[in-house]
Order: sequence, then C-alpha cells, then structure tokens
Amino acid sequence: MRLYRALRNVDKFRTVFDFGGRDVAHWFPGHMAKGLKQMRANLRNVDCIIEIHDARIPLSGRNPVFQETLDVRPHLLILNKMDLADLSGKQTLLKKLEKDGVRNVLFTDSLKQRHENIKKLVPMVMEIIESRPRFNRDESTNYCLMVIGVPNVGKSSLINSLRRTNLKKGRASQVGGEPGITKAVLTKIQVCERPIIYLLDTPGVLPPKIESVETGMKLALCGTILDHLVGEDIIADYLLYSLNRLGKFRYVEKYNLQEPSDDIQHVLKCIAVKLGKTQRVKAITGVGNITITVPNYTAAAYDFIRAFRKGELGLVMLD
Repeated sequence: MRLYRALRNVDKFRTVFDFGGRDVAHWFPGHMAKGLKQMRANLRNVDCIIEIHDARIPLSGRNPVFQETLDVRPHLLILNKMDLADLSGKQTLLKKLEKDGVRNVLFTDSLKQRHENIKKLVPMVMEIIESRPRFNRDESTNYCLMVIGVPNVGKSSLINSLRRTNLKKGRASQVGGEPGITKAVLTKIQVCERPIIYLLDTPGVLPPKIESVETGMKLALCGTILDHLVGEDIIADYLLYSLNRLGKFRYVEKYNLQEPSDDIQHVLKCIAVKLGKTQRVKAITGVGNITITVPNYTAAAYDFIRAFRKGELGLVMLD
C-alpha cells in the first residue's frame, strides 16, 4: 500500500528533460585526432575491426567517423558492460542494429575473470575473417585485430580478459574508471596462441561533433565524457529523470527516501544526509559572520552517478 501511494505522483514527473539551452562540451583533444589518424594508417595490417560500445546505449554515440573510415574491413560490434544493461528487449535491439547494417554483435562483461561470451569471441572473429578475402594479408599466418570505440567502454579490459582466457596471462593494457586512460595506439598485444592473434589497443575517440545534447548526456552518464566538462549537477539530474522515466526506483530504498522524487535538489539532500556528505560554509548575518553546516550537493551528485555506473540503481537501457 505504501508503494502504491508513493507511485501515485509518478505520472506527474517530467516527460521531457529541459537542457536549458546547454550544449555538451566537445571533448576531442589532440590524442583523439592523432589516434584516429594512426588507426587509418594501420588499416592495411588489420584483418578485422572490433568496435566496443556500452550496452546501455547501443544506439547512441557510436562514432560515425569509425563507420566512414574503417568500414573497409570486417566488423564486429561488442556491446560491453552487459551486466549493467537491461537486456529484456535484446531481440528488438538486434533487429534494429541489423537494419543499420550491423550483423555481427556480441554482448560481453569483460570485467569478469571468465565470461562465457569472451570465449566465443575468437571463433566468431575467425568465422567473420574467413568469410571475406584477406587481400594483402592472404599469406600471413597470424591475424591482427583493431579494437576501437568511444572512451571508457572497456576496450583495455576486453584485451586483458582475452589474454586471461586464451593465454592465461595478466593485463597488458592499463585500465581506469574514467575516459582517456589509453592515449596512443599501442604495439601489438597477443591475445591468442592458436591461431596467433594480436590486438591493437587504441585511444577512445568521440565524434568531433556529438549529434545532439541528448546523446551527449547519455555518453556523459555512462562515463565516456569527463564529468566536469558537463557538470555533475546536470548529469545527476538527467540520471534522476532517466530512472523515473524507466520506472527504476531502487534509489528510493538505497538513499532512504519516502517516495520517488522528480526534484534533484531534494534527492541530493537526502543522499548527503544519509552519507554524511556535508560542508562548512560562512554565512553573513546582521551580527557578523557565522559558520554553518550544509549538505554537500556536489559530493552527493558524485555518489549518485557512481552508484548508477556500478549498477547499484538497477539495470537500465537508455536507448
């Protein structure tokens, strides 16, 4: 009964997010332009392109530059972080991707030490490669794959996971929780012995111009754009809007709210109180300055966003 009463007002929540005339920052620093140039230069030595993207935004933010310049090689789309995505509409999604010309798709969770779909990757890639001519690489006995994608979708994690699965060896690529860890096309990294397969790890490359503010916000929410370039407050508000729109109310219980809310300031205040995120500020009064303790909304927003990225607020599909 309490849940029913709590959800009565949900139909009054926002149905459209007001971006307030904001424009998402274009994060295309020098290493991205350099990386894209190096990718093009290395295409002659590549047998297959492996594009990795976030499974929570399978249709948004994939760099169109990849499709324009790298489509000359066989292509496999890996939708990573499947453990964080709501895949109840998986078949509908696959049909949409196939309509867009993407027929080879694999879902993975590359952070798991041993994931069944990681084991499927090498046989799947070999089948794709053997279905098309290798041209100048026809006489080569080893295979080279290029891993591409926007920042922070798990490219380096996938490489390390492949090495663990096929070579029983540890990491070769540095992994981080924010975009921009890989900043140059690396040397070949071996990921399989039979057959001999090498991967080229590449820096994450965003489109020089993100197609819409909505797409940019989805990319930011999934951590592919540095938070401070967009603003933790606006990302947190868009997260709240998205969770409510999708009917994902786990945040209510996690942060001890009485009911779902469409007011980000109220939600952040509750988060700050629950987690003890406060700060002392000076206030000017008629009798002099005093120091008061207030909720730290920035710290609360950061925790809210981090909880989403770790899957603590439920599985979602933002597209």
